[in-house]
Amino acid sequence: MQVGDRIRVKESVIVYHHPEHRNQPFDIKGLEGEVVSVLKEWQGREVSANYPFIVQFSPKFRAHLTDAEMETV
Repeated sequence: MQVGDRIRVKESVIVYHHPEHRNQPFDIKGLEGEVVSVLKEWQGREVSANYPFIVQFSPKFRAHLTDAEMETV
C-alpha cells in the first residue's frame, strides 16, 4: 500500500483515542480512510515499525495500522 490509497479496516481493532469516544474502547472495523504516511525511516535511518501505516479517517482522527488489518477499497 502507498500514500494516497483508500483503505477499509477489515479486522477488529480497538482504539481508545477516537475523538467521539475518548477513553472508551471503540472498534474501528469497517471504517474507511486514506493512507497519509508509511513509516520506513526516522532521522535518516531505516526502521521496522510495528504499525507502519498512518491512516487518516477524519480531520480529527488518525491511527497507526498494519497491512494485515486493512484492505484497499
